[in-house]
Amino acid sequence: MRSRGSPEELEHRRWLAIQRLVEGYAPDEVAEFLGVDVRSVRRWLAAFRSGGAPAIAAHPVLGRPRKLTHTQEKIVERWLSERPTDYGFPTDLWTCTRLASLILEEFEVSFHPGYLATWLRQRGFTPQLPRQVPRERDPAAIQRWVAQDWPRIKKKQRGWVRTSSS
Repeated sequence: MRSRGSPEELEHRRWLAIQRLVEGYAPDEVAEFLGVDVRSVRRWLAAFRSGGAPAIAAHPVLGRPRKLTHTQEKIVERWLSERPTDYGFPTDLWTCTRLASLILEEFEVSFHPGYLATWLRQRGFTPQLPRQVPRERDPAAIQRWVAQDWPRIKKKQRGWVRTSSS
């Protein structure tokens, strides 16, 4: 698994390891200091010895380029802190489909809603469902029940004794 960090940060870590090794530190000490596996430190040292500086230089990140720029991602995160109704949606629930359509409309970038859930989780967002409150809910009736009926029901239960069934 690739370590977290930009290619430049990872290169800096490799250079720091080489510097420590040249100063006389043991590979296991360097690994502990950097928070990496000792095998990585040994691999970096072997690469440096055989290929010199270019062997431990930063390499470009391979793979598909990002669909959104860093700024666009921040804008999407800001949208999520606001209400969907502000963007013309009928309810206050952000769904992946809604977010995908808004991203397509604003940035002309297409995201599949199924992937967008993963994309959001990678950025620290979790799916949220709105609390469903029945239309018939009557807070006054609930308070009345808790104040009058519940104590009566609870009082009746005190006299009950549980019997074991044979």
